[in-house]
Amino acid sequence: MQQVKAVIARAEGAPVEIVTITVPDPGPGEAVVRVQACGVCHTDLHYREGGINDEFPFLLGHEASGIVEAVGPGVTEVEPGDFVVLNWRAVCGQCRACRRAEPWYCFNTHNAKQKMTLEDGTELTPALGIGAFAEKTLVAAGQCTKVDPSARPAAVGLLGCGVMAGIGAAVNTGGVTRGKSVAVIGCGGVGAAAIAGSALAGANPIIAVDIDAKKLATATRLGATHTVDSSATDPVAAIQELTGGFGADVVIEAVGRPETWKQAFYARDLAGTVVLVGVPTPQMRIPDLPLIDVFGRGGALKSSWYGDCLPSRDFPMLVDLYQRGKLDLDVFVSEEIALTDVEAAFNRMQRGEVLRSVVIL
Repeated sequence: MQQVKAVIARAEGAPVEIVTITVPDPGPGEAVVRVQACGVCHTDLHYREGGINDEFPFLLGHEASGIVEAVGPGVTEVEPGDFVVLNWRAVCGQCRACRRAEPWYCFNTHNAKQKMTLEDGTELTPALGIGAFAEKTLVAAGQCTKVDPSARPAAVGLLGCGVMAGIGAAVNTGGVTRGKSVAVIGCGGVGAAAIAGSALAGANPIIAVDIDAKKLATATRLGATHTVDSSATDPVAAIQELTGGFGADVVIEAVGRPETWKQAFYARDLAGTVVLVGVPTPQMRIPDLPLIDVFGRGGALKSSWYGDCLPSRDFPMLVDLYQRGKLDLDVFVSEEIALTDVEAAFNRMQRGEVLRSVVIL
């Protein structure tokens, strides 16, 4: 075992702390990864605020890349020295989803069985089974996806959560293909990635909706053909106007609020698809949605889990696109920070000032 510096959330709503934690040597099926970069994601803030569960203290951070340092018995997927992007969907291969050849829905994903702890032995709950706001972390070996070692860690680590969630919401969940019209409501990190994924798939038009001019500018850089400032314009009417009066084939809601989901619902074409990838709180409800509208408009209402991705398939492909200049991941890295800056990064994220702050270790 070894001791390293890490960021924890000790109690609901309390500022995060830099502490020393103990990382066990890897057991069967486990790996220790020396973290190189980790994005500051809204999900980490949800953990700190008690919005996920109450299993404090949490070891935060999950959107990461790094170098495999050691592996336990039986590990064949990776070996020491491999550059990996960490994922929180290490598929089991045996659950009902895996058996029906849909491993991206795996209902029994793996995490490390051993616990990382504080110096006094208090067990930590790693965010999404990863806990990468740390110099080193212990994960299930299946959570390590080997990618091109020459890729920039700060950029490709974001595939571990937000960027993959957005690209996958468009391509995997939404089924965006050439010529389909797409609208994305909310152009933060995940929504911007959904724009990029739609552009990769050849969608047209691609309509970005937000209240922040800087985010709309970034969406344009990533492939949006039109932008809508929803603080000044009704987004439903604007999306319909830009799609011949019909609405978009696919509308991706990347905010996670009832009012924006209703906008997405009414901004799609008949038989169109709504994809919810923004994460709501447990208290949120959708009021006053007539069931006849659900029936009469047809189509599909979907939620996107991790962009319905299969990391072993999707991460290397997206890193290759990045390396060849086909996918701009660098635009998502708003700033590079130290472990000591995580609390301030949460504040900047809440104010909408960044797409991603990335901790560099």
